[in-house]
Amino acid sequence: MSDPMISLDGVTKRFASGSNAVEDLSLDVPKGETVVLVGPSGCGKTTTMKLINRLVEPTTGTITVNGVDILRQDPVELRRSIGYVIQSIGLMPHRTVEQNIGMVPRLMGWPGSKIADRVRELSEMFELDATLLKRYPSELSGGQRQRVGVARALAADPPVMLMDEPFGAVDPIVRERLQDQFLALKAELAKTIVFVTHDIDEAIKMADRIAILNTGARVEQYAPPLEILRDPANDFVRDFVGAERGLKRLALSIVGDIDVEKGPVVSRTASVAEAEAEMDRSGFDWVSVVTDGELAGWVDRDALKGVSTVGDAKARPFSAYVTAEDSLRQALDSIVTSRTNVAVVVSEGQRYRGILTLEGLSKGLSS
Repeated sequence: MSDPMISLDGVTKRFASGSNAVEDLSLDVPKGETVVLVGPSGCGKTTTMKLINRLVEPTTGTITVNGVDILRQDPVELRRSIGYVIQSIGLMPHRTVEQNIGMVPRLMGWPGSKIADRVRELSEMFELDATLLKRYPSELSGGQRQRVGVARALAADPPVMLMDEPFGAVDPIVRERLQDQFLALKAELAKTIVFVTHDIDEAIKMADRIAILNTGARVEQYAPPLEILRDPANDFVRDFVGAERGLKRLALSIVGDIDVEKGPVVSRTASVAEAEAEMDRSGFDWVSVVTDGELAGWVDRDALKGVSTVGDAKARPFSAYVTAEDSLRQALDSIVTSRTNVAVVVSEGQRYRGILTLEGLSKGLSS
């Protein structure tokens, strides 16, 4: 693990009632990574997040951000240096979108021209039309408000972002779109992110590492998503992740991670006899047709009747293709919906790479 941007060492938070929301928690968050805290309701994940920006003060233990003890910093200045996004968004209702996004830079004394440039940059990044900037939060859709909330958290370009159920207040379709948009921007943002969710599927999708917490923020497992899905640390983790661990892994692995089969393939100049021999060799009743390495489609035995070469037959297009960058989940969908019961793998320019079958997919997951 690289040097941590955030480090919690023996942190306990004890409330006046005597209960420990967080008990002896030690956790390092590597610089530039997204760490997702996930666990059942009441396990202390939101309290843990609030401890990092001192919305809640630790009872014991040490928390450092970028090597500096947070208790040695002014809490207001600390919070201004950390982006914070919550489920309820928390936009100022009496301020326009433009004013909401520029709020923290304005408090930090940025000049007006710099704030305007930053607002414009973020509105473009999050696909907020310029006409929305003069509107008030009540005039926006839920998805628009959520994007404004994330843009506001990023406005002062903080190195650390805390995101507490950031996409939980919108419908599932908008939620998935926001997740995808944020993932697409992650490399560009280059932030260290602590992300809280109760949804293991969201955690798997968004995280570089997942911390699965039990009561008192006890860490049951802290590892990359694939490792947790492949090798749960104990029964608690296994039960929390759920019974469909294999299917969840499909969404995280890409076609390029596993070997593809050559598949039945001939050139357009091949004879019918050569094509049929290729079908016999492969065990399929069809064959892919390529021209100078580029996929033209497929033909079966019926299509080859009455012709002398494969090029004389009418090749049918494959209904779907996958590339090395597509997920194995996409490949599985292509396999089960395809007439040929395979996923055809191509690279840029429809260059034929091979095929992926259910058997090949299974072998790839087990390796």
